[in-house]
Amino acid sequence: MSNSLKRTPLYDLHVSSGARLVEFGGWEMPVQYKGIIAEHNAVRSQVGMFDVSHMGKFAISGEGVLETLNKLVPSNLGRVKVGQALYTVLLNEQGGIIDDVIFYHHEPDGDRENWSVIVNASTTEKDKAWLQQHLGDRLVDNSASQTLIAVQGKTAIATLQELVGADLMKLPRLRFGHTYTEVLGVRSFVARTGYTGEDGCEIMTDIETGKALWQKLLNLGVVPCGLGCRDTLRLEAGMHLYGQDMNDSTTPWEADINWIIHLKEKGEFYGRAVLEDQKQNGVPRKLVGLELEGRNIARHDYPIRFEGETVGIVTSGTMSPTLGKAIAFGYVPPHLAKMGQIVQVQIRDKEFPAKVVKRNFL
Repeated sequence: MSNSLKRTPLYDLHVSSGARLVEFGGWEMPVQYKGIIAEHNAVRSQVGMFDVSHMGKFAISGEGVLETLNKLVPSNLGRVKVGQALYTVLLNEQGGIIDDVIFYHHEPDGDRENWSVIVNASTTEKDKAWLQQHLGDRLVDNSASQTLIAVQGKTAIATLQELVGADLMKLPRLRFGHTYTEVLGVRSFVARTGYTGEDGCEIMTDIETGKALWQKLLNLGVVPCGLGCRDTLRLEAGMHLYGQDMNDSTTPWEADINWIIHLKEKGEFYGRAVLEDQKQNGVPRKLVGLELEGRNIARHDYPIRFEGETVGIVTSGTMSPTLGKAIAFGYVPPHLAKMGQIVQVQIRDKEFPAKVVKRNFL
């Protein structure tokens, strides 16, 4: 593997646990340890943990921060109270998605507003440049100095509680509650967020504490999980992967994340004219969930066909370990996006029927 790949501070711990490492967005990351299905099932039934330290971590503070940020997203960040967070997207002038992100609202310091934002690893530099263009020195990049560990699953909260000072059950799950608290005696950031469809937390802390936390969780029997099951878990739960299911030429209407668009509550923001036009006149394509029969798995970039014509493309696909079914996301014309619609997915030189279903397969 190339020596130019970046590694997270937990790299040595992954190697000692027997992780199989792969390139991902310029990083050398664990794709699996004992096996994708075993790790997937551990998260669905008990608890697993992920090293997501490769993601970008920015602190944003200063006067007028909210006003500036609201011009960069289609959502109304004014809705977000201190201790809450919001999933949204950064938009370009064409209404295309620069990245999907989570903004966290912290206690202000007098007139200084305090926010943080977690961004995708592969887009960290692009996002940083875009945000700094508008925020200047009000943005601080903490990506290299902080670890980020996601503990996910039905017993995640109970497992973490003995290691964390705050009462985690008081963090609202639906509003992405978060707080600064002690983790292993060190002040750290804990958010009730994740990317699996299960309950759990993401813990951001300094490097030495992150290493100690990972080892402590291993000692408690928490299953280390790689990118392989992270992908199957998020797909089952209907969550997008940036760069596959959406990109900077995709609008939120097309990506079917309509709930993040708050046109009535917002003033001007990047891409507003495009989103208004698509709301009135419709979109050229729409992301849908697809379900195939048998062992026919639709993979990224496979053609979607209807009545002998190629009408769209698969963006993500897998065999769902939880459902025992082949599931996928794909873009189709709006008239083929209704529930129950049958299209065909071309797998090599054959076509197999696929039914349009809700994207949250669980």
